[in-house]
Amino acid sequence: MSAFCDRSVALSAGQQDKLLRFAGVVREELGNADAALVSRSGLDLSRFQIRYSHAAVAWRDGAGSWSARQLYYACDERRPRIFDQGLAGFTMGIDDPSLGYITIVRLPPDAADALRRAALDTPRALHLLAADYSANAYPFSLRYQNCNQWVIELLAMAWGDLADGIDLRERAQGWLRGAGYAPEPVAVGSRLLMLAAPFIPFIHLDDHPAPERDAMLLRVSLPSTIEAFVHARLPGSERIELCHDGRQVVVHRGWTPIAAGCKPGEGDRVVLLD
Repeated sequence: MSAFCDRSVALSAGQQDKLLRFAGVVREELGNADAALVSRSGLDLSRFQIRYSHAAVAWRDGAGSWSARQLYYACDERRPRIFDQGLAGFTMGIDDPSLGYITIVRLPPDAADALRRAALDTPRALHLLAADYSANAYPFSLRYQNCNQWVIELLAMAWGDLADGIDLRERAQGWLRGAGYAPEPVAVGSRLLMLAAPFIPFIHLDDHPAPERDAMLLRVSLPSTIEAFVHARLPGSERIELCHDGRQVVVHRGWTPIAAGCKPGEGDRVVLLD
């Protein structure tokens, strides 16, 4: 899922300063790897019990600067695009400036190197880009794509060593099926939300199997489904979750979620912002 039509939140100077300092802690936690997976809390999806909405590939250039390569929905063009964004900008894309969450998944060196090379192979990365965007795209259809679906297909291209070609997305999805990628369905829980879908330009249902639509259970690629796949496939990966509440940054290590409300637990690192 990506941001709803380039929405932006006006930030005060104090909020900008704290978010930049938060981004600095994120940068520290990325370490010296060449690439990692990063996700942020963007849209408020708490009604679906979802904290993270947007994933990207973080990569480091020769000068040591980090960027996030990602898919976004260009509202004026009504189509998806790929773009690079500095780490500070990616962090500031969190919708709520008073409470934000970021995850980092650091990969084993070989997997990180393969991902970086795939992400920066622009012709192949663009061949993975669908013509049409849907925030709730079905993971095994070629009709639409969301930001997280592009990332998981990029992982398939990288780790499956898939050659370029016009059928690259189809082969990437086939590789993912064979590798056991199986997102848990999201319970929509409201018939009204399903009925509203045709009136929202970046929400579609026609790619989802009819039984799942009828049950209001939609399988969608999310940061959590990508992380679960990576954890199962590469047990040596390391997950770091960071949050800030305007007063402090909490750094939590491990595959269990950080406490709600950005509360530090035992063993968590705390960096004061005030």
